[in-house]
Amino acid sequence: MSGFQRIEVKPVAGALGAEVGGVDLANVDEETFGEIRRALHENLVIFFRDQDITPEQQLAFARRWGDIHLHPFMKGMDDYPELLEIKKTPADTRNFGGAWHSDQMFSPQPAMGTILYAKQVPSKGGDTLFTNQYLAYETLSDGLKETLAGLRAISVGDRFKSAGGKTRKEMYAGRTSMQVKDPGNVQTTSSHPVVRTHPETGRRALYVGGHCQYFDGLTDAESEPLLDWLRSHSIKPEFQCRFRWEEGSVAFWDNRCTQHYALDDYPGETRVMHRVTICGDTPV
Repeated sequence: MSGFQRIEVKPVAGALGAEVGGVDLANVDEETFGEIRRALHENLVIFFRDQDITPEQQLAFARRWGDIHLHPFMKGMDDYPELLEIKKTPADTRNFGGAWHSDQMFSPQPAMGTILYAKQVPSKGGDTLFTNQYLAYETLSDGLKETLAGLRAISVGDRFKSAGGKTRKEMYAGRTSMQVKDPGNVQTTSSHPVVRTHPETGRRALYVGGHCQYFDGLTDAESEPLLDWLRSHSIKPEFQCRFRWEEGSVAFWDNRCTQHYALDDYPGETRVMHRVTICGDTPV
């Protein structure tokens, strides 16, 4: 991709995603940072290889984009509460993020972006899939776009239909690798537009995912046929890219226009990631 002076940007798929080269995330000057921002907006998710960053450096890079979002249900690292260690060992029966979703969609102001850093990866498997929600919206018929205009959906953070209605505590019962915490007074159920406008690019994106339970003002039974169709449409293969992790890899995705899915296909092996999530705005 042309027009970049300080970084190399190589798209990985037709729909979204690009590897960014020539960057040390521990030392990014303002001009390079500006090009990284442009690369994120153009590609929706960007990947960096061969990084060697400390938790302090990962957090410092994240803070250049905004305030850090604390996960209301999962406990951060003891020394770095703003950083979530996502760890799956052979003893764990399920992974974290194993469903299509956009991070913190259940919050009144969902996450703007997420930065995930690979500390330990399995010998095979453990890839992450991403899907372009601009394309998901743009490929809808004009009639359906009109139907969705003004429609809102309720997103819930602690009870998933895809998991049989279990809470996070129930889903992760018996796991020792990650700790579930009480969200306290943090709001974890929110109403958001089904189509949102990106505050920086001005483009419209379909905004559905695993946290969506039903349309605001409608019942579950009334909502499910269309909501199920939208979920399926939003993850069509032609909207996707797939990232193969290596130790030292970093992925940075824009939650306002993507969904992602962490594959759980590495039984008997360990995967350790460090995740920082950046605060976002109220979807409109």
